[in-house]
Amino acid sequence: MAFQNKEVIKKLTTVVIGSTALMLSLSVNAADGQLTIVTSFPSDLTKVFKKAFEKDNPGIKLEILKKKTTAGVKYIQETSAKNRTDLFWASAPDAFEVLKDDSLLQKYESSVKGLPDKVGAFPVNDPDGYYKGFAAAGYGIMWNERYIKAKKLPAPAQWADLTKAVYHNHVGMSAPSRSGTTHLTVETLLQGKGWDEGWKMQKEIAGNFKTVTERSFGVPDGVNSGNFGIGIVIDFFGLSSKGSGFPVDFVYPTATTLVPANIAIVANAPNKENAGKFIDYLLEPNGQELLLDPKIRRLPVNPATYAKAPEGFPNPFKDSSIGAAVKFDLTKSKNRYNLVNSLFDVMITYRLDDLRKATKAIQDAEAALAKKPNDDAAKLIAEARALIAKLPIDEAKSLDKEFAGIFKKKRKKATDKVTGRQAEVEQEWDKFVVENYAKAKELAEKAQSML
Repeated sequence: MAFQNKEVIKKLTTVVIGSTALMLSLSVNAADGQLTIVTSFPSDLTKVFKKAFEKDNPGIKLEILKKKTTAGVKYIQETSAKNRTDLFWASAPDAFEVLKDDSLLQKYESSVKGLPDKVGAFPVNDPDGYYKGFAAAGYGIMWNERYIKAKKLPAPAQWADLTKAVYHNHVGMSAPSRSGTTHLTVETLLQGKGWDEGWKMQKEIAGNFKTVTERSFGVPDGVNSGNFGIGIVIDFFGLSSKGSGFPVDFVYPTATTLVPANIAIVANAPNKENAGKFIDYLLEPNGQELLLDPKIRRLPVNPATYAKAPEGFPNPFKDSSIGAAVKFDLTKSKNRYNLVNSLFDVMITYRLDDLRKATKAIQDAEAALAKKPNDDAAKLIAEARALIAKLPIDEAKSLDKEFAGIFKKKRKKATDKVTGRQAEVEQEWDKFVVENYAKAKELAEKAQSML
């Protein structure tokens, strides 16, 4: 009996020692092994930081999960019960606000000190301490120098330039429902110009679109290749293309904003300590200098880093005009995020052909009117433009939380099914838009027939 007890104790001891070793092994792996990052950033950026960080921290390997901003937020929300993600790394600050509101981020106090509190008019870091800005980004226009020279187009400088007939079928942009950075571009225009005037300008520009790309990086790719000449982009797309040797240039329109690109530790991150090391690495001088890599070209948040920037590189800490005109309201953007995306898709993405045809009819009529003035024709053209500019809702409705809250599902394509109240509203909007675009085209064609 005593022998049997000794054997049992021996086996239990072996199990306990083995289990302890396994737990220690898992703990070591969690501390020194893998660091999982969900990010919307392109591989040109993530590869550079992964290589440099792993070289300086040989015990840590980065696992990069590439997802669009909205998909990344959804992934963290859906996996929160068994979270394996350490960091969320993306441009759009309103995406971080969504995760923060859901209690899916944790506070982190960086050991890197001495960085500015603001870039442009926007705080670099979340005032509550849940996410950190490591780079700044603005929104503007890039163009292919060879393309515009061949097509005899002027280089654009302001958003209003892109509404001109000379740019018809030469402009590309992504949809805000497919890109967090594009959403910020649209919201910047709405806040910079006002709801009515912002949408009016957005639709006048969209009437000149050659395409709405499926992904945000489809815009710089299209401009770089000369598939279309001009693209509406976040600044680093234009700056990195130029830095990589493409014959392109980039400009910030006056009505733009600067907001930080951010990083945050996810709640219940399995590798919190190493996640903090990566955040600090981004903010340290070596990490900040990586932002100047020709394939990255993002604006550092450390003013001292600009001393090593290439000639002509924008410096928001010296050029106060960049992003100064728009005081971006993050709360407003967050609260109507899905509503704005749906409205853009209904009015532009999925009715682009209708909008283009109506716009071209107006442009042709205006060209004829310039050669042969006619008051009646001018009135019809003005009425046609007003029909295109009309909106199914006003800004007050967009800020109604209950109404904005019905927009939950995004469509990747026009045939995707949307149900419930969102579907009803989008169908009402679509009917409104289709009728107005058709009537605008009819009036413009009538005006031209009079000339």
